[in-house]
Amino acid sequence: TARSGVSEEVPLYPVGRQIRYVDSSPQGRTLRTGRAVLEPRLGEAPGWQAQDYERSAQVVEYGVHSLITVPLRAGSLVLGVVSFWRSVKPEPFDEDELALGEELVARAAVSIDNARRYTREHSMAVTLQRSLLPRRLPDQNALDVAYRYLPAQAGVGGDWFDVLPLSGSRVALVVGDVVGHGLHAAATMGRLRTAVHNFTALDLPPDELLGLLDELVGRIDQDEAADDSTAPVTGATCLYAIYDPVAGSCVMARAGHPPPALIRPDGTVEFPEVPAGPPLGLGGLPFETTELRLAEGSRLVLYTDGLVEDRKHDIDVGLEQLRRALETAGETPEETCRTVLDARLPDRPGDDIALLVARTRTLGPDQVAEWDVPNDPAAVGEVRSQVTRRLGEWGLDDLVFTTELILSELVTNAIRYGGETVHVRVVRDRSLICEVFDSSSTSPHLRYAAMTDEGGRGLFLVAQLAERWGTRYTPAGKVIWAEQPVP
Repeated sequence: TARSGVSEEVPLYPVGRQIRYVDSSPQGRTLRTGRAVLEPRLGEAPGWQAQDYERSAQVVEYGVHSLITVPLRAGSLVLGVVSFWRSVKPEPFDEDELALGEELVARAAVSIDNARRYTREHSMAVTLQRSLLPRRLPDQNALDVAYRYLPAQAGVGGDWFDVLPLSGSRVALVVGDVVGHGLHAAATMGRLRTAVHNFTALDLPPDELLGLLDELVGRIDQDEAADDSTAPVTGATCLYAIYDPVAGSCVMARAGHPPPALIRPDGTVEFPEVPAGPPLGLGGLPFETTELRLAEGSRLVLYTDGLVEDRKHDIDVGLEQLRRALETAGETPEETCRTVLDARLPDRPGDDIALLVARTRTLGPDQVAEWDVPNDPAAVGEVRSQVTRRLGEWGLDDLVFTTELILSELVTNAIRYGGETVHVRVVRDRSLICEVFDSSSTSPHLRYAAMTDEGGRGLFLVAQLAERWGTRYTPAGKVIWAEQPVP
């Protein structure tokens, strides 16, 4: 591993060469028995000379006359061997120097073993964290997305990010950070990311989703405190945003996380005012949402604190440096990520860095059709006719039959149970999306209808015809949606 001494010209084996010690050599005996060996007179040691007669003669001729070999031990495991050679002093090594050598090597062995264990744990944590992060981004048309994730040099932390498609062509962006480093932080990050996936399936607004995450982190702390009084308290921050390409709006909330950056299409950079909220796990305080109107081509930049925080300066300085880097970034998300990291990345980052850049797209009027429906069952036929004409314009005649069946059921249920306000929207994106808005907060449930039931089969029919369907709630009521794959 290393070699040092009063002279580099000693004819010993060079560093980097593989050595096979014979059993009779002091090194071979040390590795075999795990005990130190003292050879006071090398010129009279046939067991040592048997290792390499030619080289041993050169060593003795150079003036090396005494040898101590000591095992590098970590418990019962022998990691290696240390050889002390004497050439300048005429006196041979004695028992006192043997004890000193054993003490020095014992301390070195502890340090080497600690480094070995740390490296193994760090590798395990990096592997775990990378397996928990998204391996590929989902297919969607609302955003052009690029990302970077860089683990810290000192230890893996709990930074994560995600891009999650939602109903109605909307997309959720999430960036989070678990306090601490190592396997505990990586495992906690995996639990939170899984929870975000599950909560996102409920189509919750950002403030409600962060509220559920807050309760989850609180329960994790309670469970760990009950199992181990020395368990670290789990702190975490998170920013959750939902972008709607139809409305061109983005709703977001954050829990103790750094604010997002926004690059307008003209290149100006700003940090939108998003209420910070408390970090996850504190409990008792609500989270607030902010809605932004984003022009097509805007870039939303989400990141973790490792990008802007540094022990040498305040976070405001880091945010200003990030602003200057974003002002010189190229137009694509990939160029933005590259520019930011080139400008902001320290040589040895002390914390993980997660960076997510999303450039917005919008769905134009030629991809969206909307109708207000009177509170009259007779209006269902008119809606079907208008949708049929629009699908013909879009070249989706193959979907007319199934779309009519789906909308007939959803609109009829909305008129019957959903209140006075009914609105229909059809979106042509990667799939054909049918949405029915009403003012009721009651959600329908899929069930099997008995033979004698007069109803209850319509939603089952929708579930069979649609690739996906579900319900999401709005401040004014709810939306029942169904998606069909486009041929």
